Amino acid sequence: MSMYKGKVLIAAPVHHVLTEWLNANGYECMMAEKITQQLAFELIKDCTGVITSTRLQLNRELINAAPQLKWIGRMGSGMEVIDVDYALSKGIMCHSSPEGNRNAVAEHALGMLLALNKKIIKGHNEVHEGKWLRDENRGTELEGKTIAIIGFGYMGRAFAHKLSVFDMHILAYDKYKSRDFPEYVHGCSTLTDIYKEADIVSFHVPLQDDTMHYFNNAFLEQMQKPFILINTARGSVVDTKALLGGLKSGKITGACLDVMEEEPLDKMSHEIKTCFDEILKMPNVIVTPHTAGYSWEALYKMSMTLLDKIVIGG
Repeated sequence: MSMYKGKVLIAAPVHHVLTEWLNANGYECMMAEKITQQLAFELIKDCTGVITSTRLQLNRELINAAPQLKWIGRMGSGMEVIDVDYALSKGIMCHSSPEGNRNAVAEHALGMLLALNKKIIKGHNEVHEGKWLRDENRGTELEGKTIAIIGFGYMGRAFAHKLSVFDMHILAYDKYKSRDFPEYVHGCSTLTDIYKEADIVSFHVPLQDDTMHYFNNAFLEQMQKPFILINTARGSVVDTKALLGGLKSGKITGACLDVMEEEPLDKMSHEIKTCFDEILKMPNVIVTPHTAGYSWEALYKMSMTLLDKIVIGG
């Protein structure tokens, strides 16, 4: 029997391998996948660790309510739900698991892009309606197109790897200049070449102060060619009103969206909901409910990644 290491609040869907290993390594797991922020203040007060996704905001107040907290594990990649600096200042280790869902996100982004370019969803729905429209559903190939990947961390790199067999020109921009780029990717030091050349722009950046509304009207105006926009990062990276304006003008020829500026649908403000309802009616838009990194395999891989970092690594 392992020495008792304290309670762990599991505030996210996880693979059973995670809870089994935590229990085997001396932790006591409290399962609360549907937890609210208010309830978390009660449950977290005597916890050593927390596993979360996007449900909880591990802000200063919640961290202060857990004097015994030693580590926080994030299922996925977005650390904006955790006040990392404050946690670290209190000696609390913070771990994410982008290694676990990068492939799922890359496949999803590619799937949406292919479905959009080949008009698969539109054609499928029309066949169900008894229509057989071939010319109206003529597709466009990826070969020879220029795609810009903005943010070249785990997700951006995985997406580029998928695209590498499509004979595309792949541009990548990442503000962290130390990033290395594989031979099939042209690394850009600024956005200039992207504005000039891109047929497709895909966002793979974390949500932080300098990426809030990264795509906005100013970005749209700089783009010199009509283009497809893909967002599998965070909804607030894309300004919904700018997106709608670009779609209406034809500057944006299509959009693949797995994330919304405000989620879920019933939490949207009236202003965003009005724009989003208009976007949803457009046949050149594909929307999924924040499921890009949510595959069955990713659940296992993210769980194992956190285990490696929390149990084995520390």
